Amino acid sequence: MNADIRARLATLTDAEELSRLNQEFNGGDRRPPAQIMKSLNTNNELVAVAEVNGRIVGFGCAQSFDSFCYEEPQGEITELYVEENARRKGAAAAILSCLEDNLRERGVKDIKVLTGKENDAAIRTYEHNRYVIDDELLLKKRIGE
Repeated sequence: MNADIRARLATLTDAEELSRLNQEFNGGDRRPPAQIMKSLNTNNELVAVAEVNGRIVGFGCAQSFDSFCYEEPQGEITELYVEENARRKGAAAAILSCLEDNLRERGVKDIKVLTGKENDAAIRTYEHNRYVIDDELLLKKRIGE
């Protein structure tokens, strides 16, 4: 990992940069920083950021949840994005490590990741960080609108 890269949990002061990076990643309308701050304050979600020389260049999100179906809490990485000019330098690995450490503190032992089956760069990133392809199939249905 690059010594100039540092990952940490996001704080309220990161809302503007998270808004910018989220729009680069997910497109659409830019999320207002006030909404991001509210989410950081009220959600159970973990949000980690990667900094290079103090500048935020990426983020990742994770969830943990309990279910009567499982002995221990379950974890899921739901988002991972690093801006183009900071890729292949260890930022994604730093974000994943930060999220994993925090999920571990919540008692999570297994983490799932959902990514596009043709997103080769993301798959390589996860595999490089010791995630393995599972045989699960995603089905989804939109029930709103």
